[in-house]
Amino acid sequence: MNDTVGLATGKARRRQQIMRQALALVLVFLGLGMAAASLVGPLGFGFMQYRTSDTTINQLLGSDAAALFVVFPATILAAALVFRDQPAGRLLGSGIGVYAIYTYAQVVIGQEYLRLPGNVEYWFPLLLAVFVLAEAAVVLSLLAVPRELPSPPGAVRTTAGVSLLLVAAFLVVGQHLRSLLTAWANPAALTEYSSSPTPFWMVKLMDLGIIVPVAVASGVGLLLGAKWALKIMYPLLTGYAFLAASVASMAVVMFVKEDPDASLTLMAAFMAFALLFVGLALMIYRPFFARTAGSGQYRLQ
Repeated sequence: MNDTVGLATGKARRRQQIMRQALALVLVFLGLGMAAASLVGPLGFGFMQYRTSDTTINQLLGSDAAALFVVFPATILAAALVFRDQPAGRLLGSGIGVYAIYTYAQVVIGQEYLRLPGNVEYWFPLLLAVFVLAEAAVVLSLLAVPRELPSPPGAVRTTAGVSLLLVAAFLVVGQHLRSLLTAWANPAALTEYSSSPTPFWMVKLMDLGIIVPVAVASGVGLLLGAKWALKIMYPLLTGYAFLAASVASMAVVMFVKEDPDASLTLMAAFMAFALLFVGLALMIYRPFFARTAGSGQYRLQ
């Protein structure tokens, strides 16, 4: 009987090890894919030319910079943590996957194909690979997440819930409402819309149809102490942290290049949100680590 139980336990551990190794490899290739997509574009060698307006190209430059200098190193870090069997790496990987799915769906779909010059369609295999790897990262990460997750202190949980609700309110009122009304009343007055309407409406759909509802539901769940909200909090806040860094990078590039749709106020707001979510991410991941008594090493809680 004991031999049977031991054999079953050994097989289960072996399956878990294989899953961890698969997730780590997926994260490595995902990071390399995002770095490659950034380098072949206008940020790097310029081989991939986006079919979109100058305003949207400025935004894509900011997004590529964030992917290369922020998300890529974080993805390699997540892979290293997964190799070391640290649960924080799995949760970090799920958030990176959420970020990549959101970002590269817009890169592929949000182009003005056949209307504006470019060659981005020839790079579809690379972008598709990044998208599929991002999906695999989310699925494998969530399958490998421990059943019991460390709950952050009440103050951190409340801050996370309130922050998610504030982000939802900002996206609706501060980011999208004005441009939506302008697009209805006088579309020619909005350079971003009149020059490249496809990504304009796609971002509206994804932000107002996906990000805002999920942020509201998760924020309310965290404030009410729901267990399901805690499990969603890690990948959600991680993904939002990277998205906020990406959007802040877009705003900086647009402002520096004196884009017609640039705004100092929005740039400051996006940078503030990026700092907020990076800080929140650091706080919610902190319970996974603790100083080993008498040493400088870290161990899992």
